[in-house]
Amino acid sequence: MSEPAGIPSNPPSAVREHPVHHRFPDVRPRRLRRAGWAALTATAVAALALAFVPSPYVVEVPGPTYDTLGATDAGGPLISIEGAQTYPTEGELRLLTLAWLGNPQRPLTWIDVARAYLDPADGIIPMDAAFPPQQTIEESNEAGRIEMQNSQQAAVAAALLHEGHEIDSDVRVAGVIPGSPAVDVLQEDDRILRVNGEPAYDVGSIRASIAAVDGPTTFDIERDGEPLTVEVTPIVEGEQRLVGIYPSNEFTFPFEVDIELPNVGGPSAGMMFALGIVDELTPGAMTAGTVWAGTGTITALGDVGPIGGIVQKLHGASDAGATHFLAPVENCAEVTGHVPEGLTVFAVDTLDEAITAVETVAMNADTSALPTCGAGGGDS
Repeated sequence: MSEPAGIPSNPPSAVREHPVHHRFPDVRPRRLRRAGWAALTATAVAALALAFVPSPYVVEVPGPTYDTLGATDAGGPLISIEGAQTYPTEGELRLLTLAWLGNPQRPLTWIDVARAYLDPADGIIPMDAAFPPQQTIEESNEAGRIEMQNSQQAAVAAALLHEGHEIDSDVRVAGVIPGSPAVDVLQEDDRILRVNGEPAYDVGSIRASIAAVDGPTTFDIERDGEPLTVEVTPIVEGEQRLVGIYPSNEFTFPFEVDIELPNVGGPSAGMMFALGIVDELTPGAMTAGTVWAGTGTITALGDVGPIGGIVQKLHGASDAGATHFLAPVENCAEVTGHVPEGLTVFAVDTLDEAITAVETVAMNADTSALPTCGAGGGDS
């Protein structure tokens, strides 16, 4: 049956179900969409800005590693000894390096820093800590070169003294940092005899003597053949007392030991250099084939000191295939909780302790009495 003309097919209630909707459309979803796009656009603009805004940080990353028992990139031996009996070695004793991303001329962006924050192998440090404002990049590189040279000389001295050889020592001022407390007090080529009354046997002993006295530092020196006593008041940066000189070691050795490692600066390879030299001078392979890595400064008397970037070096060691690691005792707090899987870390304070750790592992002897830090050996 057809419906009467003029009568709607739907009941009136259906026609008036949403009268407000038809007369006044709801614009809230549209506004929310516009607000969402605005927020997204603002975020994108901020991210783009951060991609170009320079940050006041540099990023430390694991650098190349070098086997002190092996060859350099050029193919020659990293350590060569002439005039003394040497013996075959095996295994590896790897020194570790750091690389810095960013510098005052080419600073990193905040995006670069954010990426590094997410990588456990990377470290973030203030630009001023890596490149002191009072130094140019060239001066910083030169300081690193001098530190490496001193480290190599101290390593040779420590190894030879360990093997019972006698050596003569001479410590001189290689340079004075402009604007430092030593300006107009100490001069290049001054021979340093004593610091605060303690014999200046090497660079390490000088630093220890400066750190031991809270106040002015007294230097007994020889200048142009004449004895002289001068006084310098150190400045304090972080936990270091600095007078502002580049000291250099000059030793007289009974035979020739050359270390070839170009384009690497700093003092932190000293312990590994010394271990490599001792291994070559003694019968039998110290490592018995184990792959070791390690880091630490060394004095001519065999004391091992702390270094920077230990976490990055742990990752560098792991990447290089090391299973055992030698760390300075003073770096243990930084090591704990950051040891890559499969790496056992032994804590050492002297060259003798480092040798003991390597030889104990080589003999498959009980290592429970050896001090360790971090996962893999039980903290001590």
